[in-house]
Amino acid sequence: MRVSVGQLCSSASLTRNLHVVYKILNQAIQQKSQILFLPEATDYISQNALHSTELAKQVESSFLQPLLNHIKKLKSSTYVSVGVHLPGGSARKVRNVHLLIDPQGKIVCEYQKIHLFDVDVPNGPILKESNAIEPGNQVTAPFHIPNTKFNVGLAICYDIRFPELSLKLRQLGANILTFPSAFTTKTGQAHWEILSRSRALDTQCFVINAAQCGQHDVGTNLQGDVVKRVSYGESIIVDPWGRVLARGRKFDDELKRDVDDDYYEVITSELDIEELEKIRINMPLLEHRRGDMF
Repeated sequence: MRVSVGQLCSSASLTRNLHVVYKILNQAIQQKSQILFLPEATDYISQNALHSTELAKQVESSFLQPLLNHIKKLKSSTYVSVGVHLPGGSARKVRNVHLLIDPQGKIVCEYQKIHLFDVDVPNGPILKESNAIEPGNQVTAPFHIPNTKFNVGLAICYDIRFPELSLKLRQLGANILTFPSAFTTKTGQAHWEILSRSRALDTQCFVINAAQCGQHDVGTNLQGDVVKRVSYGESIIVDPWGRVLARGRKFDDELKRDVDDDYYEVITSELDIEELEKIRINMPLLEHRRGDMF
């Protein structure tokens, strides 16, 4: 199966981000990919929790519904995996969700982020995703891609640090795991590739991670200062043996822009189901797991 991963640098403008997604989707269709994977927060990157709750109110009408209609009109055979925000149960919280959309523009699978990135480093940065995000409370069963042998297990960003979720998805039948992300530059440089390859090795799955990349245009704060948000990038496709099949650029690489001053790129790879099955037969990790002890 051929897959594409779209990397971009989302801003606080849902409309602009949507038009970039259209460009990426056109490339994936031209390359005859059966699935396009897009990052976490493809709809928008916000300044803070309050800004996020305001923007989330616009997602359904200004981003998601237009995207679904656009996919339907294209009449292609490409599925789309995308991370977006939707209003939460509380007026002060949003849901960080991962959607899988079929070629008819229908949402066929949805996962809400379970693990939230809450970090308070002494004399260092304070990053509390829980200030704005309502956590999910269930694992979503992998989705089977029709006319293939592939089952896609959905997760999001920080979930990649918790092997239990990946192993659960493998037990439920996944052979592709995907963690759409917006990694910080520091954690990305230290852990992004290691985590991606580790989850592939743990589960003997393909790991396909679309990433936000570069400095996001999220506007200015009340004092008129530009709010700085930078994501690591390096979208990556890893095979079940831990080999990197393709990767995108990082935030400190030259990020080329098109005539509309939009940055985006698409990486593509073929997934070999026979190679995956061979790896699982030769080293049957799932059969060897001691569920009676752990």
